[in-house]
This record gives sequence, structure tokens and C-alpha cells, in this order.
Amino acid sequence: MTTYTLRSKRRRSALRTVAFLSPWLIGFGLFFAYPLVSTVYFSFMKYDGFRPPVPNGVENWTYVFTEYRLFWPALRNTLWLVVVMVGCRVVFGLGIGLLVIRIKSGGGVFRTLFYLPHLAPPVAATLAFVFLLNPGTGPINSVLESLGLPAPGWFTDPDWSRPALTALALWGIGDLMVIFMAALLDVPKEQYEAAELDGASAFGRFRHITLPHISPIVLFAVVTGVIQTMQYYTQPLVAGKVASGIIGGSGQQFEPGYPEKSTLTLPQLVYDIGFQRFDYGSAAVVALVLFALSMLFTVVLMRRSSGLIGPGD
Repeated sequence: MTTYTLRSKRRRSALRTVAFLSPWLIGFGLFFAYPLVSTVYFSFMKYDGFRPPVPNGVENWTYVFTEYRLFWPALRNTLWLVVVMVGCRVVFGLGIGLLVIRIKSGGGVFRTLFYLPHLAPPVAATLAFVFLLNPGTGPINSVLESLGLPAPGWFTDPDWSRPALTALALWGIGDLMVIFMAALLDVPKEQYEAAELDGASAFGRFRHITLPHISPIVLFAVVTGVIQTMQYYTQPLVAGKVASGIIGGSGQQFEPGYPEKSTLTLPQLVYDIGFQRFDYGSAAVVALVLFALSMLFTVVLMRRSSGLIGPGD
């Protein structure tokens, strides 16, 4: 076989590979690479969406990090939600999954009851929670007061607004429950039986059998939870608006983050700066910060969990 024939064969093989990859390559280029490059480009431009962009160096970056008073509260809130909300959702989802698979009768009913809240639209669920947790008329505080317990301000108290959002996220835990149930049912029962015969405790069986088998699913839940929380927009915005008494209407001005910027997140800043103040350059800076944080969390989680994935590793 000649050299020309070998080259021709390799070229055809490469073209076939590119043809099979073309749907992914086109999607990657149009919906990831091009928007990312454009965001980096606009972060160094003065652009309001109407006039042509004008280069302004690092002024947008300087403004966001040193002058824009909402950036650092939004960053702290977002990081708090990533650590606390994602952690609670994973632990709570795993606990509910462990509980439901051990129910001998009526398990289907409990699975349905726990999963139904996940199907509620985010806006409707948030509205319901705000009214339930209303410090003056909400039934939750009425029950707490009747029991002699302190009644928090919830979405009207900056110290309780983020825990209230976490409670809302835990109410819709059905998605993680289903994922963890599937993983838990896949753990070999023979290993549990052998460990029980050896005298292993319930915690020991969970630590040495259950957790190693489901660790890839735990990693999946944490990584996807971090990405979703980095995009957390609707629930805190709706909760802040309703709790403040500003639900909608023409001519009403609302600065996100009520109360006292405690429900402010970075995605809200992207919308507020870009589509309310028409400062697309600064909005691009905040979007790049979100992207960098998401990548950083993902890389750290993937690297630190490499020794945990897989049974017996």
C-alpha cells in the first residue's frame, strides 16, 4: 500500500469522524464558544445595546469590583447558597431516599408525595412559601407561637431569608430523592448481608458499603447542584418582591435583594446591570465571574473526589 493511499485513507477516516462530531461541534461553537468569546469581548467595552461598543480597557472590571456596591453582597450570598443549600439538598435527598426504600408498605405513596413538590412551578412555589412564612399572618409562625417557640421574620429578616430559601429548596427535593433511590437499590444486597454477619453496625454498613457504591451519584448531585445554584435567579427575586410588597405594575422600581440585599444573587446582577441599566460591559464581567466560579467549583470537586469514586477504591 502506497504512502498516498495511506494518507487518503486517514483523511477519509478523519472526515468521517468530523462528520459524526459535527452536531456537537456546531452546538458547542454556537451556544458555548461564541457566547463565551463575545462575553469576554464585551467585558472590555462600553456598550449599552444601542450605540456601537467602544473599548474602555479594564474600566468595567474596576467598576464591578471596587465601585458597584451590590457585587460583593451578591457574591457572598451566592457562595453561601452554594455551600449550605447544595450541602443540605444532597444530605436531605440521600436521607429521604434511604428512608423511602426501607418502607415495606405504601412506599409508592410516599415516593409520590415527596416527588410532587418538585413539579410545582418555581414562581408558584415561592409565592406559596412567602405566604406560609409571612411573619404576621402565616400559619407557620402561628404554630410556632402557639408552641412557645420564637417566630422568625423569614423573608422579611435578612438573617432568615437565606435559610427560608434553603427550606424552599428542600421542599422540592424529589429530583434528588429519585436519583439516590435508583443508586441505593443498585447496591448489592449480598454485601450488606455479609457485613451484618460480621457484626458491622448500620453506620459501618453505610460508610463502607453504601457510600463507596453511590459516590459517583453523590458527586453528580453536588456538581449539578453547584451549577444550578450559580444560576439561582427566580426564587430569590420573587421572594424579595413579594415580601417587600412590590409584586408588579408599570412604573414600579425594585432593587433586587430585599431584605437588605440578603436575597441578592449574581444572576440577578447580570439582569439588573445589563437589562435595566443597559451596561452590558459590566454585566459581562459579572457573567464571567459566575462562569469562573462554576468551573472552579467543578474542577475542585472532580479532583478531590477522584479517590472516592467507585467501590473499593
